[in-house]
Amino acid sequence: MKLLLLRHAIAVPAETSGIADEDRPLTSKGRKRFKKAARGLAAIVSTPDLLLASPLLRARETAEIAGKAWGLKAMPEPLLAGGTPESLLAAVAAHSKLAVVVLVGHEPDLSRLVAHLLGGDGGRLPFKKGGAALVELDDTTSSGRLIWFMPPRLLRTLGGD
Repeated sequence: MKLLLLRHAIAVPAETSGIADEDRPLTSKGRKRFKKAARGLAAIVSTPDLLLASPLLRARETAEIAGKAWGLKAMPEPLLAGGTPESLLAAVAAHSKLAVVVLVGHEPDLSRLVAHLLGGDGGRLPFKKGGAALVELDDTTSSGRLIWFMPPRLLRTLGGD
């Protein structure tokens, strides 16, 4: 199985008055930039088998944009909003070992998941907003190999104009 880990795009700041954390939407800049990044992702990753998103609004909106680039609908996965790497991997383990699964989530959760899979420190691969990583899991889905790690700027470049 391959996991494509994707951090949500630029959202309204956490300290914005009157907006709860789980209700923070993407900014217009975040939407615009991520549409290009999603085209870049679609250029280098064939249509995934499954697209899972955190239930928080900013991740759902990011997953919707990514899904449009692939012609795929996002499904909610509550574990992407603070779940442990072990619980999240158990949830995706039910899918085919040949599947490509996209996980749209948050920091520091995504860095922790990569660290868990690669056996390293989660602070060494921090995801920028709209950044992505592709990890190939071993047969047990408890460890993996990093195939690539890309910042959003590179994904936008791959997406062109």
